[in-house]
Amino acid sequence: MDAPGPASGPAPDRSAPDEERLRARLAAGDEAALGEIYDAYAVLVHGLARRVTGDHEAARDVTQEVFAGLWERPLAFDPARGSLRGWLATLAHRRAVDWVRREVRRSRPPGEAPEPADAGGPDEAVLAGELAIGVKRSVNALPPPMRDVLELAYYRGMTYREVAAALDIPEGTAKSRIRGALARVGRLLESEGLIP
Repeated sequence: MDAPGPASGPAPDRSAPDEERLRARLAAGDEAALGEIYDAYAVLVHGLARRVTGDHEAARDVTQEVFAGLWERPLAFDPARGSLRGWLATLAHRRAVDWVRREVRRSRPPGEAPEPADAGGPDEAVLAGELAIGVKRSVNALPPPMRDVLELAYYRGMTYREVAAALDIPEGTAKSRIRGALARVGRLLESEGLIP
C-alpha cells in the first residue's frame, strides 16, 4: 500500500453494524473490505503517525504496519469496545511512539539527554499546546482508577503488567482500564474538536 494522498473529504462515518460487517469480511479474507477501510482511514492513520514521528517515511511505514496488522488479525478489533476509527488511531499512535522510542535509543549515546523535538511553525505549536491542555483536562476528568492507570502507563512509561503490579490489580483489569481511559479521553478530545 502506498502512503495516502491528500484527503478528498471527511472520512465516512461507519456505524457499528457496518464495522461488524467489515470485520466479518476481513476475517473471511475479503481484500475489498481492507481496501474500503484503508480508503476511509489511511489519511487519519498516516496523519497521526506523521505528527508523532515527524517523519514522512516512518509515518508511511506505520500506516502500512497498522493496516497489515488489521489484515492479519481482524478479530483483534472488537466493535463492541469502540469504533474502528478510534482503534486504528490508537494502533497508529502506539506504533509511532514505538518508532520514536527506537530512534531515540538508537541515535543517542548512553547517558546523553535527548534533544527537544522541533516544534514546527507557530501554528503547530499553538495546536500542540491546545491539544496538550485538552489531554490534561481530559485525563483529570477521569475517575481515579482510570486516571491512575493512564498516568502510570503514559506519563511514567510503564507496561500494563508494571501498572498492574504497581496498583496491585489483575493484569486484565489494568489493560481494560487503560483501554477504557484512552477511549474516554479520545471521545472528550473529539467532542472538543481537538482531534479528528
